[in-house]
Amino acid sequence: MNQNETYDAIVVGTGISGGWAAKELCENGLKTLVLERGRMVEHIKDYPTMNKDDWDFPYKGQLPLAEKQKFHHENSTWAPGEDSAHFFANHVDHPYAQTKPFSWLRGYHVGGRSITWGRQSYRWSDIDFGANKKDGIGVDWPVRYKDIAPWYEKVERYIGVNGEKLGLKQLPDGHFLPPMQLNCVEKELQESLSRTFDDGRLLTIGRSANLTGVVPDQEGRAPCQYRNRCKRGCPFGGYFSSNSSTLPAAERTGNMTLRPFSIVYEIIYDEVTQRAQGVRIIDAETHEKMEFKAKVIFLCASTMASLGILLQSKSKRYPNGLGNDSGLLGKGIMDHHFQVGANAKVKGYLNQYYKGRRPNGFYIPRFVNLDEKTQRKEYIRGFGYQGGAGRHNWSISIAEASYGTNLKEAIMKPGNWQIGMNGFGEFLPYDDNKVTLSEKRDQWGLPLLDFDIRLKENEYNMRKDMQEQAKKMLELAGFEAINGYDGNYKPGGAIHEMGGARMGHDPKTSIVNKHNQIHTVPNVYVTDGSFMSSSSCVNPSLTYMAFTARAASHAATQLKTGKLAI
Repeated sequence: MNQNETYDAIVVGTGISGGWAAKELCENGLKTLVLERGRMVEHIKDYPTMNKDDWDFPYKGQLPLAEKQKFHHENSTWAPGEDSAHFFANHVDHPYAQTKPFSWLRGYHVGGRSITWGRQSYRWSDIDFGANKKDGIGVDWPVRYKDIAPWYEKVERYIGVNGEKLGLKQLPDGHFLPPMQLNCVEKELQESLSRTFDDGRLLTIGRSANLTGVVPDQEGRAPCQYRNRCKRGCPFGGYFSSNSSTLPAAERTGNMTLRPFSIVYEIIYDEVTQRAQGVRIIDAETHEKMEFKAKVIFLCASTMASLGILLQSKSKRYPNGLGNDSGLLGKGIMDHHFQVGANAKVKGYLNQYYKGRRPNGFYIPRFVNLDEKTQRKEYIRGFGYQGGAGRHNWSISIAEASYGTNLKEAIMKPGNWQIGMNGFGEFLPYDDNKVTLSEKRDQWGLPLLDFDIRLKENEYNMRKDMQEQAKKMLELAGFEAINGYDGNYKPGGAIHEMGGARMGHDPKTSIVNKHNQIHTVPNVYVTDGSFMSSSSCVNPSLTYMAFTARAASHAATQLKTGKLAI
């Protein structure tokens, strides 16, 4: 590649946001260099476990102990299974520091976590965009729902989101494909909520980016096959990922150059033009350092990686990181706190079952702190629940419990029904929840990120209510053996990390403006989760995509009118 060439745009990262940036910039006619720190992953070709059955894995889905321990660290024993471990970065090859415990799950390859994401896709409302101003916390969002609604629509129409329209002020309806179906037990809970509670709570099927119908302009994508093997990569393109959708669209324009194994570690700032000139990278395989130039840069490396790049991008003008006049770069980190809720056993329905393996569950939208009637004194903001019901009887597979003919017969019989729900709560944007650069270095000589993030009183009080309300809903529905739980959640565990380069009106209190441009370096756009000024309680990926599409359109217009010239 010619390092002397100046591209129209550089996109850093190929995940949810990077794929959309690449597509929109290329379709607007911009010659775009897309840089990915990890290996190449081609749709279908590089999904090695996509069609394997459980018995095809030599360790019954578990990683060998030596491999599993690579994903463990002092604060976590999580590890992926055999079916998807190749889509996750381990902590031995890619370490990080923890002043406070943090779970950082990463995918270092083309497509990033768009291959393994949970696909839940919800719009924010004006309740969310106005919450910081209302509560006097963090900074006010410089946009409202009406500014983003057309971009939500654009994204939904393209990626394909199935769901049910509800007419809720806290969860705006979108452009939906036909909804997936609830099973009989989920419908019983749905009916119970509507009958029992007068605070507006309800149950609906989740809104997920799995195709249940046809979407236009989607070459090579077919409807979801209900295999529930999404995290392995889908050969049908049945769910949205960068690999199956946005990156192929960018490639079809002839305007994209994609370079894997390119670790961006710095954005080059020109003191004279007061613009970014390009980026510096390290080749992940050869450790060679290179520079690439562009008129505009989209930083979409994922929340924490983008913050690391900005913090490392130091100059005489910006000694503490690019655009960091406020001193707030890396501060206000959020996640969704979860792993709290309840489950229960269900009597009856033994003559009913369900077809396929639905890659989706039910959703109970936020129903607290919406009006005077639903106000809570102990905490602000709110939470929602994701859950599901099914027939399980795992105990019959225990070797000591059964064997031979009896075991084989028992395995063929479905167990009793069970149901459960897991809460997702809003995390407030505290400035002392932060990520900084450590003095320790990785194998490429770059500083590790150091996480210092924790829950506070508002989140702990909310968690108590999240568990109690879950138990109450299951109890009033008539279910049995109800078990409330509050798991060992650590920040980062929901894989919804966001914040650190927050959006706001004023460069003295925020990093980027309403168009996702760094206030004082307007040819750098930050459109992954790092720009988030608050977290809402719904899954954030749809919002990242909508803001990215909006920012790319703005950048293309600005370039064509010469306003971003370097």
